[in-house]
Amino acid sequence: MIRTSKTLSRNRLIAPWAALAIGAAALAPAVSRAEPARTDVLNLSASATTEVARDLLQLRFSTTREGKEAAAVQNELKQALDAALTEARKVAKPGQVDVQAGNLSVYPRYGQTKPGSGGSPQITGWQGSVELMVQGRDMDAISRLSGRIQSLSIAGVSYGLSREAREKVEAEIVAQAIASYKAKAGAYAQQFGYTGFRIGEVSVNADQPQVVMMAAAPRFKAMSASADEALPVESGKATVTVNVNGNVVMTR
Repeated sequence: MIRTSKTLSRNRLIAPWAALAIGAAALAPAVSRAEPARTDVLNLSASATTEVARDLLQLRFSTTREGKEAAAVQNELKQALDAALTEARKVAKPGQVDVQAGNLSVYPRYGQTKPGSGGSPQITGWQGSVELMVQGRDMDAISRLSGRIQSLSIAGVSYGLSREAREKVEAEIVAQAIASYKAKAGAYAQQFGYTGFRIGEVSVNADQPQVVMMAAAPRFKAMSASADEALPVESGKATVTVNVNGNVVMTR
């Protein structure tokens, strides 16, 4: 049979649609073989919480100085810091009383520019500040130090939980969190008509206890505080929580 040009053109038009139909037919069995969503997997979470006394005290000391010359202001700040460090180093002990010098900064003060003058503001003086951080688990020694440091005043007080204390209490309650997770899994599996369960993917983590910031009492901000007067200490308690999250496969 002789094919005309019209027949060949018609075949060329039909061919792509035929290829698409064949491709769709090839995909149809794959779609029909897709596994249905599992109904025997249960997502769960459980936690255990306890309270523990905070065992870290941090004092932030600071002071400011003003003057006409930047070098003079900087020198006064260094002297104030050196005097404070001398007292702090007397009781410094790794892990119990740690001392760290903070920022020392000096910056200019500008006067007001006269309206319509078009000039740049003029430097009228210099101002600076310096900080000293003292923290550790020996709260008694740190609180007494607050009265002996006279060149700096207390700018802030904070309480926290040491890594050692946190890890110890986490180890104590992690078993409670896991036991609670398993108990929930067993109870829920029975309510869904299953006889047991198998542990699937699971993660265990602990929340970080918050650091509590407190303002220093006015009398401890004064530069003339008595050397025998210690800062009253009341650390309170921190909340430690261990979380267990994951899923279980319920079994017949």
